[in-house]
Amino acid sequence: MRVEATQEIVEALRAGGFLPPGAEPRLRPLAGGVSSDVFRLDLPDGPVCVKRALAKLRVAADWRAPVERSHYEVEWLKAARAFAGEAVPQVLYEDEAANLFVMSFYDPATHSVWKSDLAAGRVDAGLAGAVGWMVAAIHAGAAGDPAVAARFRTTGMFEDLRLAPFLRRCAEVHPDLSGRLVALADRTAAARITLVHGDVSPKNILHGPHGPVLLDAECAWYGDPAFDLAFCSAHLLLKAVWKPAHRAAYLGAYDALQRGYLAGVDWESPGALDARAAPLTAAILLARVDGKSPADYLQTPEDKGFVRGVARRLVAQETPSMAALAGAWKEALEAR
Repeated sequence: MRVEATQEIVEALRAGGFLPPGAEPRLRPLAGGVSSDVFRLDLPDGPVCVKRALAKLRVAADWRAPVERSHYEVEWLKAARAFAGEAVPQVLYEDEAANLFVMSFYDPATHSVWKSDLAAGRVDAGLAGAVGWMVAAIHAGAAGDPAVAARFRTTGMFEDLRLAPFLRRCAEVHPDLSGRLVALADRTAAARITLVHGDVSPKNILHGPHGPVLLDAECAWYGDPAFDLAFCSAHLLLKAVWKPAHRAAYLGAYDALQRGYLAGVDWESPGALDARAAPLTAAILLARVDGKSPADYLQTPEDKGFVRGVARRLVAQETPSMAALAGAWKEALEAR
């Protein structure tokens, strides 16, 4: 982390009035994702979290994204908190010009990262169901709301951050599947149904004493909610490849996520949403080995080859439902 970067952030917070002129705050870098600098800032009233978007993401590929996504993350946090309450962090301050904001800080002693829990074999199906319920509550609250839709005209950014690096990139790598993948990306891009998070991943979910907390809404968009269900579901299926000793527990968490989510779908037919989520999940599984943001925990050629082979088949077959997709995945794992 550049020293100048932390100084720039302190100066921006001071200039905006969030910090008193004479304050000498200490910023401590936090482990974060690939797209932002994230810090802990200790204040007299307690710690807060400061986040600033990066123009170039920390991945091997040359992947750039507009930094104004930081403002849309703030807007998502504000909108989603109205529907999910404490399951979403509170925004405390924003400097839109500097592409940074301040939000609630969660102590790691009381809020573990769901990805870390899953990696250690601590698989709580109840938490997975609660994640599904929480995401559905946000989707239900914002569905069909023209005022919310007007705040998130971010299809271009969603294209840059999700559809192009995931689905369209896979279409380039797998030209025999290009027709299906491009059509899926186009259909998703055209949807205008509700407020979408875009990165519902275990790395962005904390397991707190009162349930899950959802972070990192940099891909916020008013579009197809099936993408959120598919994105999280794909991670649970991939964990079953990565840690086969906990395969049954991961698949149980996948089922709990579906039940928790679909029980909250009241803005459209749950079956229609499920049918859209299944091919998206298959495409995202393929993208986690051949897209611009491969899953960091799939490292062996054997694991990557397994995911690639099964995901290709699922994309080609246009799996009709999330249950059918999980069944095919389980069958392939058992035959491995």
